Amino acid sequence: MKELFEKIRNARYCTVLTGAGVSTLSGIRDFRGKNGLYNDMDAEEIFDIRYFEKDPSFYYKAAGSFIYNIDEKEPSIVHTVLGHFEKTGLIKWIITQNIDLLHQKGGANNVIEIHGSPSIHYCLRCGGIRMPFAQAAAIVKNGDLPKCPKCSRVLKPAITFFGEPLPAEALRHATEEAQKSDLMLVLGTSLQVFPAASMPDYCLREGGEIVIVNNMPTHLDSKAALHYDDLETVFTELKKLAGC
Repeated sequence: MKELFEKIRNARYCTVLTGAGVSTLSGIRDFRGKNGLYNDMDAEEIFDIRYFEKDPSFYYKAAGSFIYNIDEKEPSIVHTVLGHFEKTGLIKWIITQNIDLLHQKGGANNVIEIHGSPSIHYCLRCGGIRMPFAQAAAIVKNGDLPKCPKCSRVLKPAITFFGEPLPAEALRHATEEAQKSDLMLVLGTSLQVFPAASMPDYCLREGGEIVIVNNMPTHLDSKAALHYDDLETVFTELKKLAGC
């Protein structure tokens, strides 16, 4: 752990890539882990833009239990330590595949949500219609659907669904940050979903190092300067070393 902390402290430009594994400590299930959502539901159908356009109620019924209760979840030690590292200048940006808003809740401001965010819900037909997450979540928890006040169409979260392009600005920004990094922490992701999984490669190509902390193998394990499999243990020790 001391070697890892020294790498973070001595890095010129350290960034972080996070996946669902950092939020399992907050009680949010991941997708592909041993207890992941893919084991008992077809998440690709839930987050498929074609299904949403055909029957948006399917998404809200299926996703209600793990999207619209995230306001009740607390950030894990990973989120809070990363938030402290950002405030003290040890890390520059967090690139996340997650859609749970917990990095911000943990104190981070420089967060690139590469797969979109439920923080805003919008109308696919009427421009300018925006509903914040708290309002949409309250409606969903009440058993209803958030609807456009102009056309009554069901609103869609600004999460990137299958069949939709990633947010262009977020992808551009994430790529730039990865290329500037001399150290990237790869946390809680098996690096199976592209283009997010290509971010560590951008760092490596520019001569940077990567550190992987994940409880499942990744295709970049052999290229990691350091590798660990227990996020909670790693960040408990980093918290002590950083004095936060």
